[in-house]
Amino acid sequence: MKDIIVGTAGHIDHGKTALVKALTGIDADRLEEEKRRGITIDIGFAHLQLSPELRLGFVDVPGHERFVKNMLAGVGGIDLVLFVVAAEESIKPQTREHFDICRLLGIRTGVVALTKADLVDQEILDLARLEVEEFVAGSFLQDAPLIPVSSKTGLGLEELRSALARVAASIPTKDSSRYARLPIDRAFSIKGFGAVVTGTLVSGSVEQEQQLELHPSGRKVRVRGVEVYGAPASRALAGQRTALNLADVSASELDRGMVLTSPGLFRATLKIDCEIELLRSAKPLKHRSPVHFHAGTAEVAAELRLLGGATAIQPGEKTFARLVLQEPILLLPRDRFIVRMFSPVITIGGGVVLDIEGPRYRRADRPFERLQVLAGSGAEDSIALLVREAPFGMSVTALVTRTGLLESEVLGVRQSSKLVFIEQPQPWLVDAEWFAGTGREIEKAVSGFHKTDPLQPGIAKQDLRNRLLPDAPLFLVDALLSRVKSVLVEGEIVRLATHRLVLKQDEEQARVAIERAFEQSGLAVPPLREVLEKSGVEPGRARTLLQILIREKRLVRVSEDLVFHQTAILKLKQTLAPHKSKRFSVPEFKDWTGISRKYAIPLLEYLDREHVTRREGDLRLVL
Repeated sequence: MKDIIVGTAGHIDHGKTALVKALTGIDADRLEEEKRRGITIDIGFAHLQLSPELRLGFVDVPGHERFVKNMLAGVGGIDLVLFVVAAEESIKPQTREHFDICRLLGIRTGVVALTKADLVDQEILDLARLEVEEFVAGSFLQDAPLIPVSSKTGLGLEELRSALARVAASIPTKDSSRYARLPIDRAFSIKGFGAVVTGTLVSGSVEQEQQLELHPSGRKVRVRGVEVYGAPASRALAGQRTALNLADVSASELDRGMVLTSPGLFRATLKIDCEIELLRSAKPLKHRSPVHFHAGTAEVAAELRLLGGATAIQPGEKTFARLVLQEPILLLPRDRFIVRMFSPVITIGGGVVLDIEGPRYRRADRPFERLQVLAGSGAEDSIALLVREAPFGMSVTALVTRTGLLESEVLGVRQSSKLVFIEQPQPWLVDAEWFAGTGREIEKAVSGFHKTDPLQPGIAKQDLRNRLLPDAPLFLVDALLSRVKSVLVEGEIVRLATHRLVLKQDEEQARVAIERAFEQSGLAVPPLREVLEKSGVEPGRARTLLQILIREKRLVRVSEDLVFHQTAILKLKQTLAPHKSKRFSVPEFKDWTGISRKYAIPLLEYLDREHVTRREGDLRLVL
């Protein structure tokens, strides 16, 4: 079934609530004071089943200027507007304000009802029609059906239902495959059930026993029960008027303006970058002006920050700006909002959210160019910009949080030439230019290391990271190294693929001398310092040559001060082989090898580490 949300709009006492009741049979005025005073104070709800395939949910909003903020709480999730003008009064102040609000919120279609048609003659009715047609000319309602009706006599009601059905049929169904988002417009408690919230599910779906996250607090709650248009349901879909019975929270902790979402994805914000439009009827709005900010069902105080040195927005002007909110609310890019003056409290403009975590702009920055990219329709360009601004790229999860896009939509741009995709240990996107440039820096750093320390096999990976990318995640460094074709990673050492160790004549002679000294000594090796001093080169190069021999496994370091030739270690293992599964003591080991305790204990500890032997108290077992 297709569910379409219809919002009423129009001046006070122009018959919005009466018309909804005449169409649906439901009185949307639920408060005692509303019934006593005969005006709508808060938003009300009704629904109409037009066909087995189409259901309309009505959000009836107050028309009195004092209650426009309540009107704004209800109009955020509507698909089409039922624009109500009384034939006897025609266009009035709240008619204009409601119309401006609908236009600023990006509502694209609707139906115009010329109410109380039974109270005027044909001449007045025709005049009212002309005035309305002139008023909506050039707007989203220019070609909308305009139908005279009477809630008392029933005049035009069937024609109005047909017009609503035609317009509703042209509206795309909201996407239930997206992440769930339910702005709360009412919160209360029912005895025996606990906390209940209502709202229009603007995206995704919600089902019984599902966990949701409450914003701005981030608290997790469980859905105990679901109702759609007042009837129990196992699941609510995007576009439906929804009531949720929540566990793990009390009604006193819930309020209009909070938002329920799929858990673990989003977070509330205190600032937005946006495109804002000032109404022609408004006065110039200065930099740092305070405003009332309305989005979804939320209302908070905010301060306007103009960009690029601008001092004011002029009437009818559209520009990029930043709004700093006094309280955090859940917003996502592409959300629409309204701003109203502090005094007098009237609607002066509105716009669309572009970014919820914009950078701090410096004088040399070009925020207009940045926001022009985010205002465009392409996800690839927006994602590429956000990734480029992050020091080391962004995870796909972080991009979902920042943009509100599905993970599949973010992953859909991973083949872009502007981006580099890293799959493990988590999906990650990096700016392609930064990646290539950093790769060149790595090659330069490794090459420089070889020139400075030609006898070293290469630079330690951690040292390279500390030099170039001290704050980067380790997996990103590994990804860079794996894709720089000119370098090789061998364990924890990074070298140029073309690097070959070339010893000078005196170095080659010293290398041979060091190896021969240990080879000829068997297991009774000379002191390490003595061997290095007799090598024929200065101590620094001698120690480097020793490391080369150890790395080539010609020599084996058993302890800090003891080094043996690999042939001596091999013979030692062969000496132990006939004693497999036998236990022996240190004196026995000394007898087998002919060495003193000075060498025996370090060698036994080495053999334990190599799993040739295993210590068992004062004895050892040959494995």
